[in-house]
Amino acid sequence: MVSGPKGPSEMAKHVIVGAGPVGQATAAVLLGLGHEVTVVTRSGTKVPGAKAVVADAADAAALTAATQGAVAIYNCANPPYTKWAEQWPPIAAAMLTAAERTGAVLATTGNLYGYGPLDHPMRETDALAASGTKGRVRAQMWIDAKAAHDAGRVRATEVRASDYFGPLVLDSALGERVVPKVLSGKGVSVLGDPDALHSFTYVPDVARTLVAVATDERAWGRPWHVPSTPALTQRETIARMGKAAGVEPVKVKAVPPFALAALGVVMPVMRELKETAYQFNEAFVLDSSATTATFGLEATPLDEALAATVAWFRSRAAQPKAA
Repeated sequence: MVSGPKGPSEMAKHVIVGAGPVGQATAAVLLGLGHEVTVVTRSGTKVPGAKAVVADAADAAALTAATQGAVAIYNCANPPYTKWAEQWPPIAAAMLTAAERTGAVLATTGNLYGYGPLDHPMRETDALAASGTKGRVRAQMWIDAKAAHDAGRVRATEVRASDYFGPLVLDSALGERVVPKVLSGKGVSVLGDPDALHSFTYVPDVARTLVAVATDERAWGRPWHVPSTPALTQRETIARMGKAAGVEPVKVKAVPPFALAALGVVMPVMRELKETAYQFNEAFVLDSSATTATFGLEATPLDEALAATVAWFRSRAAQPKAA
């Protein structure tokens, strides 16, 4: 598991915006350390042990009210994939405003879109040179946060991860499209080249990294990559998942380009994948050595993470279906 600095020993208030897989995992880490946790969502999602607050993530006044007295605010929001260009800018602006008004450290959950295609393992020092809409949106979020930090208006940091996997993760290249099929012995169709190297990031490691950087002043003012295990191909990763599950290997093949095009006609989210097709068609590798060297954080061993993922999906499958 990720290990390292656990933040201040005294209990403090922490505010998490968003209750998806990362938000819930971050709440679990903070609650485990004895902190007071408030989770802000539009629907009032209840996370065990945390206080629930109903608010729009783009409402700066509501976020400021919820963050009063907090030492950190965690941006774990997740707008619909097809609406990033419209919804991320106001959310990011509201987060910065709340952090400036309250003095809370702003720790944002980022990704690797801002870099665009690279021919080497991605490092935090690489330029944010993405040309696609989604990549530019994510890059601008950090540019704005960094400018506010450098101006002394806020204390900000960002953690960047590759494609998620783990408990609660459904919409991912290692999510609901893949895991249940592996467990039932059915073949799997993946996006892009099954034999291109690809980094995956375990969600509990994202949460531990977020908490570490939010509570350590060495982290502020720059981004950090979440410790992730050495990149494997999708084919190799799925084989390891099957082994962790104790099932026979399944066939892995690529989704044909014509099939993706056909799906894009009726599924907007599939059309959106064109911008990031390079992430699966060529090597997409994350270098997290700076985070490990600075904070002593290391990725959860892959087989352990895959076993936990499999266990969660099996538990989910065993639950009675809603009527």
